[in-house]
Amino acid sequence: MMSAQVVKALSALAQPTRLAIYRLLVEAGQTGMPAGQVAEKLSAAPATLSFHFRILSHAELIESRQEGRFIFYSANFKVMNGIVDYLTENCCNGNMEACKTPRR
Repeated sequence: MMSAQVVKALSALAQPTRLAIYRLLVEAGQTGMPAGQVAEKLSAAPATLSFHFRILSHAELIESRQEGRFIFYSANFKVMNGIVDYLTENCCNGNMEACKTPRR
């Protein structure tokens, strides 16, 4: 993963509503959820969400698919894992054991 793509993704997630959308979609897993359900869970206006979905899509953090009259959004886990790998590739001078933190 290139640093420019990581910067774009982190910039997209630096806004509270977009971060909330992304976290919700990560929790939803591969199946994702329809835009209306995202709006309902976050108490957000559809027009506002449309703007945020566009920015997250441009950063390649989410994907969308049409099913009937609904648009489903899901997290792009390949990109998410690439970002995590990029951020941790030099962790503790390559000693990955030293970088492990206990789960909550």
